[in-house]
Parts: sequence; structure tokens; C-alpha cells
Amino acid sequence: MADEKSNAEAYWKANVRLITGCLIVWALVSYGCAILLRPLLSGIPVGGTDLGFWFAQQGSILTFIGLIFFYAWKMNQLDKQYGLEE
Repeated sequence: MADEKSNAEAYWKANVRLITGCLIVWALVSYGCAILLRPLLSGIPVGGTDLGFWFAQQGSILTFIGLIFFYAWKMNQLDKQYGLEE
């Protein structure tokens, strides 16, 4: 029973660490590049507009979709590692 409980705690700790990492990346791209760093990125042209505007319109969405696939891939690895695969 104690081994199962410690296994569950380790699993959730790894899960929370993964979620925290994904949220940090999302916040840096969404708020950092699109809002806070936009004046610094305004001189870099991408697709007919500046990079700051691109991050605000497209980059944050594409990053979010990428994070969804990354999270699913890493969770499958964690599930296998802790014996919880489907």
C-alpha cells in the first residue's frame, strides 16, 4: 500500500512539473513575445508584418497547439514509466 501511494505521489509530482513547464512556455510566448517584447520584435519582418504582431496573432496559437501534442506525448511516456498506460 505504501509503495503504491509513493508511486502515485511521484506520478502526480511529475505531472505537475510537466504542466508547470508547459504553462511557463505558453506564458512566455503569449504574454512575453506578443505583449511585453513587441516593441523589441517590431523590426523583424515575418510574413509581411512584424514578429511581435505575428506572435500575437498566430505564434501563440501555434505554440499552444504544439504544447498540446507535446503534453500528450510526455504524458504517454509518464504513464508507461509508472505502469498506467492504457
